Amino acid sequence: MDILRYTAFTTDPAGGNPAGVVLDARGVDDAAMLAAAAEVGYSETAFLFPQEGRHMALRFFSPLAEVSFCGHATIATAVAYAERHGVGDLTFETPAGTVRVHTRSDADSGQVTATLVSVPPRLEPLDENTLAALLAALRWQPEDLDPALPPRVAYGGAWHPIIAAADRSRLARLDYAMDELGPLMAERDWTTVDLVWRESPTVFHARNPFPPGGVYEDPATGAAAAAFGGYLRELGLVAPPTTVTVYQGFDLGRPSTLTVGIPEGAEGISVTGTAVALG
Repeated sequence: MDILRYTAFTTDPAGGNPAGVVLDARGVDDAAMLAAAAEVGYSETAFLFPQEGRHMALRFFSPLAEVSFCGHATIATAVAYAERHGVGDLTFETPAGTVRVHTRSDADSGQVTATLVSVPPRLEPLDENTLAALLAALRWQPEDLDPALPPRVAYGGAWHPIIAAADRSRLARLDYAMDELGPLMAERDWTTVDLVWRESPTVFHARNPFPPGGVYEDPATGAAAAAFGGYLRELGLVAPPTTVTVYQGFDLGRPSTLTVGIPEGAEGISVTGTAVALG
C-alpha cells in the first residue's frame, strides 16, 4: 500500500487533524487495513477503492476498529485525489451511506478545498441516567452546561453526544479518564463526544474526546461538525440556510477551522475544509 499522510481543516502542516490516505486499496483485506491504520497511528486512515469514473467506495479505520464515517479523512482523501486527478465532483460510498464531495482549486495559491455533504442527519434525546454517566466520565458538573444548548445525541454519518459548555474556560479544561469514557461510548456506538462552546450565534469552539479509536482527543472532527449542524437545525438554534464556523484543535496546539453549511429541510449538512500533505 502507498499510504499518504495529510492534515485536514488547515493550510498549515502543524495544524489540523492528520489522516492516512490510501488512494488505491483494491485487494487489501480488513485485517491489513486495520494493521495499516494502527501503524500510521492517526485517529483515522481512509482507504479508497477506485472504480470507473469518480464514484468510489471509501472506508475508514482508526488504530482500533473500522469507523462508519470520518469527515477529516474524507476531506484529506478528496484533496489528495484532486491533486492527482483534477478537481470536480466525487461520490464516495461509505459504510454510513453516500457522501458527495466537491473539490475546487484556488486560482492564486492552487490550494484545493473540499466540501462534503453528509448523509441526512438525525437527532435523539439523551436520557438523564446516560447524561449523568457521561458527565461523571468527563468530570463535568450539571452547572457546567449551557442551558440554551441542550444535550442530545446527533448523527451525520456517526453518532456523537453534543454537550455544550457554559463558558470557554470549562471547554479548555479537558481532563477525563479514557478507561471510564471509552466503555460508555463503545456501549452506545458513539464515535466522539462533541464538546462545544458558543462564542456567537454562528461561531462555535469544539473539543472531541475519541477513546473508542484509542485517541485522547481529535483535533478536527468533520463527522461531528455535520452532526452538530443537524442538531442546530432541528432544535431551531439557527435559521437555515446559514453557515457556521467551528474552531477545533486550538487547545491541542493543532488549530483547525471547519465551515458548516446548514440548508433548509432535511438534507445533508455540508462541511468544508482544506488539507495539506505531510512530509
